[in-house]
Amino acid sequence: MSDTGGASDEAPLIELAGYSFQYRAQSEPTLHDIDLTVRRGEKIAIVGASGSGKSTLISAINGLIPHHHRGTSNGAVRVAGNDPAMVPLAATASVVGTVLQDSNSQFVGLTVAEDIAFSLENQQVPHAEMPALITRAAELAGISDRLDDSPQNLSGGQKQRVAVAGVLVDDVEVLLLDEPLANLDPASGRAAIELLDDLHRDQRKTILLVEHRLEDVLHRDIDRLVLMADGRIVADAAPDVVLASGLLEQHGIRPPLHIAALRYAGAPATAEQRPSRSTDIALTAQQITAVRDWVATAGSSLAAEPEAAEPSPALAPALDLQDVRCEVRVSPERTSVLLDGITAQVHRGEMLGVLGSNGAGKSTLARVICGFEKLTGGALRIGAADASGWSLSDRGEHVGFVLQEPGQMISRPLVSEEIALGLRARGEDEEEIARRTTTVLTACGLAPFRSWPLSALSHGQKKRVTIASVLALGPDVLILDEPTAGQDFAHYTEFMQFLRTLNADGTTVVLITHDMHLAVEYTDRVLVLSDGRLLADADPAVVLTDPDLTRRADLVTTGLYELARRCGLRDPHTLVHRFVAVDRAAREEER
Repeated sequence: MSDTGGASDEAPLIELAGYSFQYRAQSEPTLHDIDLTVRRGEKIAIVGASGSGKSTLISAINGLIPHHHRGTSNGAVRVAGNDPAMVPLAATASVVGTVLQDSNSQFVGLTVAEDIAFSLENQQVPHAEMPALITRAAELAGISDRLDDSPQNLSGGQKQRVAVAGVLVDDVEVLLLDEPLANLDPASGRAAIELLDDLHRDQRKTILLVEHRLEDVLHRDIDRLVLMADGRIVADAAPDVVLASGLLEQHGIRPPLHIAALRYAGAPATAEQRPSRSTDIALTAQQITAVRDWVATAGSSLAAEPEAAEPSPALAPALDLQDVRCEVRVSPERTSVLLDGITAQVHRGEMLGVLGSNGAGKSTLARVICGFEKLTGGALRIGAADASGWSLSDRGEHVGFVLQEPGQMISRPLVSEEIALGLRARGEDEEEIARRTTTVLTACGLAPFRSWPLSALSHGQKKRVTIASVLALGPDVLILDEPTAGQDFAHYTEFMQFLRTLNADGTTVVLITHDMHLAVEYTDRVLVLSDGRLLADADPAVVLTDPDLTRRADLVTTGLYELARRCGLRDPHTLVHRFVAVDRAAREEER
């Protein structure tokens, strides 16, 4: 565990004592009696289900409460000795730098250098002093080689580094990050955690990290894990202690998979075994034997699981790609190849995963299928028909595409109007529009919000609206781009169960994702892309227990692979299949 720095009697850098807060528009407090102390040099992860109060806690620390969010508070808040309510917001921002989940929303400059300089310009720092400050911040964030690039042209991981540099330029003491991994592929996520670890160790930065992807957060040591539920802190301790307590599962947070697997095998980990990482946990001989025996009984257990429906050979594939190529002209002299020779089929009624790092070609493949990008080589069939001559409208009759960012799809002010928009464009009568709207809002858990303005919904709720608007059109194939990004485990599970129901009713589902857990748990087959090429078409459990393949695709093996290896299992994917079957059954019992 890293050194927290400073003497124990040093005044806390951040302190909340008996703090409660109630938004002006709410009838009940969002935070209740929060006691939290953060000392200089600590690295703390904050976890909790959606609605647990994490975002409100962040706003209390960085001064957005009360300067931006109005309400009633009790208790005390101190940041660097000051009450954020009693000093200008800029004074708190000079101590606490906030990096948001969506890096794009923080960009204001045409180049990386301009974006990093934005805060300096607001502070009227002399222009002659800016280059050195910009360069230092960029070097600390590992983005100094891209200063002349547009932030919008960078990868997800690079954008995250620009956002970090934009707060480091102020030499802040605290980095407060809200879901920084939500839109990053596994390899980029691990790199982001390593960057934060470097800043914590080498620059003595205090790190507060709010994140759902706990297994990735624990890729490097943290000092404390703070668990929130219902606006209260229910645990604040060393991560090994919290992980072994079972409190995460009780409050809807998924622990690292190797910890859950040991519990299912009847051999739970203790805090003394340092269970945070599968590479470091001190497994006992009894635990190794228990895991082996648990996997060995998989035959009878898996036999009880319903098998995935085999595609009927009499039916044409839902999608058939033969040597698909997509290239775009980036200058009069040069073209860029986005997809190169992709050959694959998507069977009717299948739930298929498409894996790969940011920039691997996953979203481009979806855009080619939908007609948003031009096919420049090969052939594409949708159902039994050659789709090369189809219009966007023709393709939309058969294939629905839900983008990762709901803001790119939403165009109406009210939820019900957004659902009805596509149906009206098709000429459906009002009675049919009302029927379909009710059906999809109920299916997506949005019925209580049908008359709400979209601006009042959370990011996750807006995402469900975009899915509902596509489902209302009744596509044969539904393609979803990063459908679970940024969702807590409870909403993730609820949403994926909903997709499984759609899939069971005959909708073919294609999931574009970098979520290894999702691929293993919900798909029977995955396509793995890298640099626009197809690396693998296989069982996800086999793919994600192949270190060479995951390395080539900028993915990561899960903790289940390392647990299987350390338990001496010859075929690690057998442990993965066993875990998925038992975990699915356990969640079915809870419903």
